Amino acid sequence: MVYVAGHRGAMGVMPENTLKGFRYATNLGVEAVECDVHLSRDGQLVVMHDTTVDRTTNGHGAIRDLTAARIRGLDAGGGEQVPTLDEVLETVRHEVHLLIELKGIGVEQAAVEAVRAQGMEEEVTFSSFALERLAAVREMGRGYRVRAILPNPTDFDLARAVEMQAVGIDVQYRNVCFRVVDAAHALGLEVLAWNPDTWPEQQAMIALGVDGVSSNRPDILLYHLRRGTLQEEFQPQ
Repeated sequence: MVYVAGHRGAMGVMPENTLKGFRYATNLGVEAVECDVHLSRDGQLVVMHDTTVDRTTNGHGAIRDLTAARIRGLDAGGGEQVPTLDEVLETVRHEVHLLIELKGIGVEQAAVEAVRAQGMEEEVTFSSFALERLAAVREMGRGYRVRAILPNPTDFDLARAVEMQAVGIDVQYRNVCFRVVDAAHALGLEVLAWNPDTWPEQQAMIALGVDGVSSNRPDILLYHLRRGTLQEEFQPQ
């Protein structure tokens, strides 16, 4: 059976990358939640996807130009604050696995130190589009798990993921196919599909043999998994 990850908490239902969203996804029963981290102007790790605060808060400006206190004073949706990585780690500790996507230059050192300080090395996996950031994490200690985000992976991409001893790859769901899944599995890599948000899309990923699904609507996927309706009206192409 596939494992379910809540993307940015459960951004299709709750404000993204907020403690409310992470708690919602955890209470649903997901196995993992995913978040994004950036460094503020004063070197603090804040949890947000974009390089600016404009889309997801009532503020304006680049994260790197704002202090953590300024960012945390913004409304991230429904009165929610922008959390720090420490707050997210404390929220999910011993509840679900945390997938931390490394955003921005130099963030990997601070993220690893935050995880190490809370003794959560076994509960966290680091991911990034920038494979050099994952290589830097691996150099900080062989005990840290990494996943390569490869939207449409080539054989060369898969070889690089193996070289850095990644546990798996994250593939944009529209680019998941039997060839990619089989090639990754042959190399010992898990495949996580992101972000199928409707039941037919999620069902397609299951039929293609992925190991996990990261979705903005984990509620939809978990509902059908629990009902056992995996084979309803779907035939893989």
